[in-house]
Amino acid sequence: MFHLGNTLVSEELLEAHFACDLSQCKGACCVEGEAGAPLDEAEVDRLARDYEAIAPFLDPAGRNAIAAQGTSIVAKDKSLETPLVEGKACAYATFDARGWAHCGIEQAHQAGAVDWKKPISCHLYPVRVKEYSVFTAVNYHRWQICSSGCANGAQKQMPLYRFVAEALRQKFGADWVAELERVASEQNKNQ
Repeated sequence: MFHLGNTLVSEELLEAHFACDLSQCKGACCVEGEAGAPLDEAEVDRLARDYEAIAPFLDPAGRNAIAAQGTSIVAKDKSLETPLVEGKACAYATFDARGWAHCGIEQAHQAGAVDWKKPISCHLYPVRVKEYSVFTAVNYHRWQICSSGCANGAQKQMPLYRFVAEALRQKFGADWVAELERVASEQNKNQ
């Protein structure tokens, strides 16, 4: 672990290789798991504000889940999340003819219907960010369903932090990412 400003960053972001391989995982991260995607309060507001623009891009099951649960939910642990369809897929997930999951919010963004790509927790994945009172932890979340992304990243020699650089820039800013690049460069020199 190392400090960058008020963040504590796992060295795995520099050491691990990763590049999503949708042809292998088929978007399992939008379907598997016990909870919806983590949201921050601004994203909760955005989902409520932009839902009418996003809804046409969603599957009927997702729209029904959102109609029943709302555009976001408060989980038992008081965290904010996207709602799920029957306790499984994210309500914002859409499925193509092959059964592959995609993000309906991202599809709305690509079509110009909304001005944001997707929740930052999804954009950052498999990096997870946890806010504490005095620092923010930035960690790599290893999950078996992403093993093809690990293999693909290794083949492409794509460091995890570079794969999620756009999302890191969105979350922490360009200066933070430049400093992360500097740390990575120093680490590479010392190996």
